[in-house]
Amino acid sequence: MSFLNSGSRRSLRAPAAAGLLLLLTLAGCGTTPGTSDAGPAAATATASSSAPTPSAAAAHPQTPSPSSPAAATAPTAAEPPVLPRSEPAVLDIAVIGLRTELLSLGLRANGSLEVPEDTGNGAPASWYNGSPTPGERGPAVLLGHVNALGGHKGVFADLRTLTPGAEVKVTRADGSTATFVVERGAVYGKDNFPTVEVYGNTPGSELRLITCDGYDAATGLFDDNYVVFAKLKA
Repeated sequence: MSFLNSGSRRSLRAPAAAGLLLLLTLAGCGTTPGTSDAGPAAATATASSSAPTPSAAAAHPQTPSPSSPAAATAPTAAEPPVLPRSEPAVLDIAVIGLRTELLSLGLRANGSLEVPEDTGNGAPASWYNGSPTPGERGPAVLLGHVNALGGHKGVFADLRTLTPGAEVKVTRADGSTATFVVERGAVYGKDNFPTVEVYGNTPGSELRLITCDGYDAATGLFDDNYVVFAKLKA
């Protein structure tokens, strides 16, 4: 199985630091009952965020005449408070009875995401270590299987039952706990995934929980992704 796709159904788009968005492949969002994961097609690309080009007037501002008041400076909106960097260790979602250790996984040599090996119990969830740590500014990304070998449930099988207001807690390596509040969940087709909406920069600390959805018995593939959006609790 696979998470997300750009042009096919067997790849994942994942975020990178500094506002870059990498289109990455990932195998292992779930396992079709009775079968093993199939390897994804390798494909990578990059896209950087753009900034408006300053106008000529902005590049060469005029000095106000003595008779005209100086232009007022617009106040800068304060960014929401966040936590210092600390890698995640354990994910707890009490309302669905989920508690899992978190692996720290990055990229393989071919540019695809590493994923937990499914040994028959759905495997632990993982934190993509190219994203912010949970509690830092920006969207931290946690990935998990939706099902497992032998027809068992994956660690993220019950994400769809989460409703707005549910708390998601991440225990971090420094002993602190980052508590997030679910805002919404959404289904996205793997061939039309809104990369910026899911992985784009955010003013505060946010969390993305991602698994597969839309199983097609005819193909043995998941056509969609399910994404839970949560924000750090104030």
